Amino acid sequence: MTSSAHPRSGPLDDPPLRGRDIVCVGFSDWGKDLLTNEQHLLIRLAEHNRILFVESLGLRRPQVAGRDLKRMGRRLVRGVMPAREVDGVHVLSPLVLPIHHLAWAKRFNAFVLPRLVRRAVRRLGLRDVVLWTFVPQAEVLLEPLQPRTVLYYVDDDHAAKKGIDADSFRAAEERFARRADVVMASAPELAERMRTLNDNVHEAFNVADTALFATALQDGPVDPAVAALPEPRVVFVGAIIASKIDIPLVRELSALRPGWSFAFVGPIGPGDPTTNVDGLKGLPNVHLLGHRPYEQLPEVLRGGAVAIMPYHTGGEMRSVFPMKTYEYLGAGLPVVSTSLPALADVDLIDKVATAQEMVDRIEAAMAADSPAQRAARSASVQQFSWESRMAQLGRLLGSGDQLAAGG
Repeated sequence: MTSSAHPRSGPLDDPPLRGRDIVCVGFSDWGKDLLTNEQHLLIRLAEHNRILFVESLGLRRPQVAGRDLKRMGRRLVRGVMPAREVDGVHVLSPLVLPIHHLAWAKRFNAFVLPRLVRRAVRRLGLRDVVLWTFVPQAEVLLEPLQPRTVLYYVDDDHAAKKGIDADSFRAAEERFARRADVVMASAPELAERMRTLNDNVHEAFNVADTALFATALQDGPVDPAVAALPEPRVVFVGAIIASKIDIPLVRELSALRPGWSFAFVGPIGPGDPTTNVDGLKGLPNVHLLGHRPYEQLPEVLRGGAVAIMPYHTGGEMRSVFPMKTYEYLGAGLPVVSTSLPALADVDLIDKVATAQEMVDRIEAAMAADSPAQRAARSASVQQFSWESRMAQLGRLLGSGDQLAAGG
């Protein structure tokens, strides 16, 4: 892949976003198991800006499952407390009803949420705010906050996710996207759809801490659980969710190459408490190794021969540009993926349609790989960093004149 195969986020000498007061409404809660796009950006922005992060508005219908019950319990406790400071960000956990398809619940949320957010804004002394949201249901905050700038950051096709009321979400999105001053989209399909609703749409495909992952090229420790597996090791890093990972495909890979070790590193079922990975358990060469802190992931990838993305290619995954794309490449690994539409222009990734094609490409990648090739892969993606995304945000949100000119 050349540097032109994927649009850059913006010149790295763009002025960073500084001294702004930001109210950000997220799709997820602020958690530790898996850093989201939201968290990566906000932690970095918090060094020079004041940020109030409003946790998930409960768009996915809750399930009577342990993970959801614990989450609801935490929300009840935190919902009556002021915003807490985490990682330099002020985090608010508002009490909302997670049944957005019902008119009376919408009215309740539209009454309660603005008051909770406005109270937190007053307590923190935020003024002239940027309203930055990952979900269109933040439309109820437009009138009470009177934001200077409205940014809609479309980081996923949330309406296509399991448990989301798609009709309600799409209707809110159409209203909100038309109102936004700036729209950023993390995949080509999302950007194309947003351009039917707004004239100021910018591609913001997921980036990575490329400098951190480049440390996988250096001599150093390998994650002990990975190191204990027989070689060659094929690795996957990230959330293990049955609606995203093609489990039958992984089972085929396991059967086609019983001498390979398939290491899956990440939490099981975040965002989908009913996820079922029983189809992977008991396979002698498939290893579910659990969660690792983000800063330890280069140690995982240092022990891998090839990294894979064995995802479904339909449904919500049609418009996903995986965050692990530039993490894998930043670590220098050969990467083989199913043919996600959003990855069509990423030339360094081998895209396949079947399990047989995947094992063939993995074998070819292992045979052709070398330290020099790993260094070249890593070097070619260093520009796709969080710094580049911060530069883009500075360019788009830095001044009202820039917004008026279309960024």
